[in-house]
Amino acid sequence: MSLQTVSWPSTYGERARPRVGFFTDTSVCIGCKACEVACKEWNQIPMSIQGFTGHSYDNTVALGADTWRHVAFVEQRVAADAREEPDLVAVASRDGAIDAGLQTYQEGDGIRWLMASDVCKHCTHAACLEVCPTGALFRTEYGTVVVQEDVCNGCGYCVPACPFGVLDQRREDGRVWKCTLCYDRLKDDQEPACAQACPTNSIQFGELGELRTRAEHRLAELQQAGQERAQLYLADEEDGIGGAGAFFLLLDDPEVYGLPPDPVDTRRDLGEIWRAAGLAALGLAAVLAGAALGGRGD
Repeated sequence: MSLQTVSWPSTYGERARPRVGFFTDTSVCIGCKACEVACKEWNQIPMSIQGFTGHSYDNTVALGADTWRHVAFVEQRVAADAREEPDLVAVASRDGAIDAGLQTYQEGDGIRWLMASDVCKHCTHAACLEVCPTGALFRTEYGTVVVQEDVCNGCGYCVPACPFGVLDQRREDGRVWKCTLCYDRLKDDQEPACAQACPTNSIQFGELGELRTRAEHRLAELQQAGQERAQLYLADEEDGIGGAGAFFLLLDDPEVYGLPPDPVDTRRDLGEIWRAAGLAALGLAAVLAGAALGGRGD
């Protein structure tokens, strides 16, 4: 399994460390927001409470310059028992999953809670990093993507470049801020604050290759227990961003969690676009030259 990026590990040579990241198992997330609090406390991030959305117990709404971790709450109506669910196999499957000790902490009384702690994906092909004109965004020796706030000039080019809408500018100074995967803690051989604070081990930190293997085993376990829609998200190096340093095990489609179903590196087609534009320009030049020569002949 290839975990290499454009600039890692080649630019670091012997100083390169194993690529690390997050595996978020949403099936055991209880929505406690301990990760949000730990992230804010350690990184000294300003308050970002926006009030409840009216749809669920969510008061941070989305990732942003002052919200580096966001716990999404999704409520779904499900059949509570055989009186409401005509498919007895589906009812038995849910009961079997619970009896097997694989209840997701999110189902009961006819309501299914889908909870997931979202974060910057630390993409393998990180468009934000490539469009930054000052080098404020860089790839660390751990393969993660970090913003240097003292170098950021607030141009905002990286904001639309991110296919997940993660990057955001603070109103006070216009600079961009996001998850650093606790770069300062990594250099001291400590795990990120959010992963350390998670009480159910929903947020797991470690070497990326090891995490992906662990995730595949967990996915098989859940599917065998009846979670047919369970899937890994951003764990495939063949996807539009080359896989991510922060990937997820979801119990439903990505759109349900507010995540793009098929994210793509926004620079991917630039080469073809410029090539097409160049050919069009050459064609136009040929037409104009032909018209000019033809007019001169008359």
